[in-house]
Amino acid sequence: MGMRVMRRLWFALIPALVLTASRSDYLSIRQKFEAIENSRVKPGSRVSIGVRELNAYVAAELPAVAPSGVRAPKVELHGNNTAIGRAMIDFVKLRAAGGKSTSWLLRKLLEGEREVAVTTEVRSGGGYATVYVKRVEIDGIPIEGSALDWMIRNYVVPRYPNAKIGQPFALNYGMDRLELKPGVVDVVMRR
Repeated sequence: MGMRVMRRLWFALIPALVLTASRSDYLSIRQKFEAIENSRVKPGSRVSIGVRELNAYVAAELPAVAPSGVRAPKVELHGNNTAIGRAMIDFVKLRAAGGKSTSWLLRKLLEGEREVAVTTEVRSGGGYATVYVKRVEIDGIPIEGSALDWMIRNYVVPRYPNAKIGQPFALNYGMDRLELKPGVVDVVMRR
């Protein structure tokens, strides 16, 4: 086979390899979640979830929770219990999917896809966790203070009324804490 034929074959195989890897990562994380939910994980043990598994899960499950307005999600785990979520978001479509209208002025300011990055810190222990939003960037511009509070109130809370941002919530299924490390989340079970 010539080099040109090999190159074409390789580029034809890449999408299939990516889909297969994503599917196996998705199945792996589902098995881990089911083991936790069905009490098949020993007390005091850890369940490690890699960033590839996490991203496969987010990509597969996102359409159920954000059917319109969000695409290309990606999670990065940086350690020190810090994660960054990235996605392309059309705020007008997202708001419309939640049954909310947007004023003409805001529609003109917000319409179209925007690259959004949300940096969070997760503090957990004793069967509880709290997620703190540390930074939000839209198209590289940081959103802070009252503008960030407004976005959370008008885009996150209406769409996800049970979201607990900056408030502790119970970790179910015997989980004690979550430890975010570079490239991996360890779910630590109670003893």
